[in-house]
Amino acid sequence: MRRYAARRYNRIKVDTVHYTVVIEKGRESGYVASVPVLRGCVSQGETRDEALRNVREAIEAYVEALLADGLPLPTEEGKEFVELQIQAR
Repeated sequence: MRRYAARRYNRIKVDTVHYTVVIEKGRESGYVASVPVLRGCVSQGETRDEALRNVREAIEAYVEALLADGLPLPTEEGKEFVELQIQAR
């Protein structure tokens, strides 16, 4: 999805990107959130919600750094999910 915002005759293109976030229970306490496609992009929080908020900030900083350096944003194109139904025994 692309949106355009007008500011003083300049058009700023805004793209929406989606990244998978993996949230796991921490070893000692809290939660750890990571973004597999953004190597090294990890955060944590006392709750799942806090970990998700914190990793969102980490993603934003990661993406801003890539854009500032003129590097392409990693995508998750081609990624598929498989859903299985398992009967309890």
